[in-house]
Amino acid sequence: MAVTLTEAAARHVTRYLGRRGKGVGVRLGVKTTGCSGLAYKLEYADEIAPEDLVFEHQGVKVLVDPKSLPYIDGTELDFVREGLNEGFKFHNPREKDRCGCGESFRV
Repeated sequence: MAVTLTEAAARHVTRYLGRRGKGVGVRLGVKTTGCSGLAYKLEYADEIAPEDLVFEHQGVKVLVDPKSLPYIDGTELDFVREGLNEGFKFHNPREKDRCGCGESFRV
């Protein structure tokens, strides 16, 4: 499997990297936190680390550290606008439950 992006997410990342004037893609991972145990972390990456697993989808590189991959393998990253709010959404087939506040999840 892999980590993929929707067309909307790829467009947003490409536009943002263009405005920044640097960057190789996005880094997606998980950290231990919250009620359910894990939370997604997402940041723009300026370089590829030697240990990174690199997935390229829709022309955008998604970098994942090997420790995070078992929790997010198969995830699709989307970018949505809902009213005045916009942001990334994670569609993770491994996700079994989410906490009430939506900050963390468990697999």
